[in-house]
This record gives sequence, C-alpha cells and structure tokens, in this order.
Amino acid sequence: MSKEINGFSKLSKEEKINWIVDNFFTDTVMAKSVLKQYWNEDNKLQKLHDEFSENTLSNFYLPFSIAPNFLINGKKYSIPMVIEESSVIAAASKSAKLWSDLGGFKAKVISKIKTGQVHFTYTGDKQAISSYFNYIKPTLIQDTESITTNMKKRGGGIIDISLIDKTFDMKGYYQISVSFDTIDAMGANFINSCLEQISKSFKDKTDIFKDYIIKSNDIKIIMNILSNYVPDCLVKAEVSCKVEKLNKKEDFNGYCEKFVQAVKIAELDTYRAVTHNKGIMNGIDAIAVATGNDFRAIEAGIHAYASKDGKYRGLTHAKIENGVFFFSIEIPLALGTIGGITNLHPLVKLALNMLNDPNAEELMEITAAVGLAQNYGALRSLITSGIQRGHMKMHLINILNSLEATESEKQSAVEYFKDEIVNNNNVQRYITKLRKSNEI
Repeated sequence: MSKEINGFSKLSKEEKINWIVDNFFTDTVMAKSVLKQYWNEDNKLQKLHDEFSENTLSNFYLPFSIAPNFLINGKKYSIPMVIEESSVIAAASKSAKLWSDLGGFKAKVISKIKTGQVHFTYTGDKQAISSYFNYIKPTLIQDTESITTNMKKRGGGIIDISLIDKTFDMKGYYQISVSFDTIDAMGANFINSCLEQISKSFKDKTDIFKDYIIKSNDIKIIMNILSNYVPDCLVKAEVSCKVEKLNKKEDFNGYCEKFVQAVKIAELDTYRAVTHNKGIMNGIDAIAVATGNDFRAIEAGIHAYASKDGKYRGLTHAKIENGVFFFSIEIPLALGTIGGITNLHPLVKLALNMLNDPNAEELMEITAAVGLAQNYGALRSLITSGIQRGHMKMHLINILNSLEATESEKQSAVEYFKDEIVNNNNVQRYITKLRKSNEI
C-alpha cells in the first residue's frame, strides 16, 4: 500500500491506526497493542482527549509529579509538574525546602500587557495614512465591542492602538500595534479575533475619511496575529539570605561568591547562557504543561527576552551586597488560568486546584519562583559536586529498567551505587555480575 493518502482526517480512529500500522510496521499486532494500551478505559474521557488534537491515535503519557515545600509570598505550595527528566523534580524540591527554611521566594508581577499586530502595506503618502489612522482609531476600538464586552467586564480589553511605520525595513510596510490586558486568560483567540476585526474596519472604512484620498485597495492586509514576545507581561521572583548563613547551610565556605560568579558567566557567555536558561525552562515548562499553558509560546517569548540587549544572556541575576546574597529572575510570562484546556483536561483542573485556583498573576508568580528554584538547584550542583553525580543517580532507575532489572536487582543496585559512579557501562556490568552470582 502507498504511504501517501488523501482524506486521512476523515477516517475513523480505527481506520487511521490500520493504515499506519499496515504502512509503517512489520509487526502490526505489536504496533496496535502499543497504541491501544494507552487508551483510557473511560470512553467519554478518551473522546475528550481525542478531540484536543487532529488525527489522534493514542495518548502520550508523561509523569505528573509534585515538588513540595515551596514557600512563595508567604504561602505554602506543592507544585504540580509534568516532565520526563528524572532530576528536575528532585532539584526543584531540594531548592524549595532550602529556601523555605530561609524565608521563601518573593514574587511580584510587574506588568501584564500583551501585544497583537496587524501587518499591512501602503505605498501612498505617509501623512495620509497617519492622519487616517488617527481619525479611524476610535472606530477601530468601537467595532471590537462585540468581542471585548465580556473581557471588559472582568477588567481587561484593549489598552491602546498605535500605528508603527516600518517602511525603513520594508517598502510600504506598516503595523497596527494593539496592546491588551486579558486578565486570567492567556488570550490568544481573543486577541486574534480583535485583530481581525480591527484590520477589516481599517481597510473597509477609508471612504468615510475626507481629508486625504485613501482607497481601500491601497491598503493590503498581510496578516493579523498576536505576538508571543511579551516584554510588557513581566514577573520577578527572588530569594535572599545572609552570606554566612547560606554558606553554612550549603556547607561550603565561599559558596555564595562562587555562585555569583557562575551566574555572571551565564550573563557573559552565550554557550553557557543557553544551557543555563534551559535549566530554568525545565521548571517553567513543567508547570506550564501541568496547568494547560502553551509552553512553546512561553519558551519563544522568554528566549527572545534573553536577547533583548542584542546578545543572548542568562535570565537570572545574583549579587552580594552588605553581606547579603541576592538571587533573582525577571521574565515575561503570558499565562492563563481560564480558557483553552484549563477547564477541560481533568489533570489540568486538578493541578490548578492544588495551587488553590490561582488567577493569572498568581500563576505567573508561582511559575517564576519555580524557574528560579530550578536554576538554583542546577547551579548548586555545578559549583559543588558537579551536575552528573545527582543527575545520574536519578537516572539509575531508567538504566535499570532498560536492562529489565527485577525489583530485587533494582534494590541491590540502588544500594550499591550510593557511593559508586553511575553510568550505563557500570550499571550493566553490575547487573551482569549480580545475575551470574545468583546462578551459582
């Protein structure tokens, strides 16, 4: 059978699976079994998951884990996190416990404005398009009222609209930049709906403007879309402690000074900054997935923000002032606690319940604190025992599972590798030796 197909989306789920396994697998029984073993026995729940996406064949499981003992703005949290990397939860939990004993994380939303853009071309007189925009601006806002009514009732909506001349970048290129406050929603659909109405009104109502001759056909709309770069949707999280107290806690004289140097290196060196920020995103992405937020949009916006000064830099900052150690992060986070799948996915609802049903600002603060905790844990390992010691200890179970170790073999290996170097070869040699000794 050909590996090209028309109308795949119109097939039933069973037909889709049959086509896939017939075309891409020699062991069709095995392939079907793997796909179906992850189906939910509750047909209603499975149908809900099927409808989250197109051409769904199965569910892809990731661990839903908890990092306890977070103290954020004086409140205790156990943080739901969805991630497959074994050491992430352990690092977050350890950092949370340490800083809980030292006063906890302080977090604050600085601003929460998001941006949408109408991209268009106009090759006529610049003064004409500027005057037309100023004239039509109140109408553009008024024409979105059917879309913005409910959002305005919650205290949000359109904040401002401006015309941006980009003709120095591309001939005839302009933007209508629209700023929004979407309150507790991430707001992508709301923003895009507003933009489409604004662009339609902007193009179609040129005939009511009499000061200059502007024809509708002179304005060519290229696209209307929100931006995932949200430098005005900012949150800051920080921890602080007397240097002597933290040095003692970490059992390392000079710990704070070395930590500050490690953070500075990530500000100076792009190679280090990328890995530094990846560690931050381990925490942020994990809570974003658990709470039903778009981690791809979050990643894109945060990494762009890391380059805002023209060079990609680490996102955290550390300093020592007057004998006090300070560690902080300031990042853009466009998060939502309503809309999308937040009211549909049972585990997402559970995760938000676990966080005491936060509003968007509270979730921003929690998420920033988790990112900071994750970065603290990574840097702590790097400047003390090294990253591999703790990481590979956590990875030991994965290696044992790949070797199909029994429960008794796992227990024996965990005990043995408490003081030994964990890597694939060492674990494999140990299990081989253990099995040979058991045969005698």
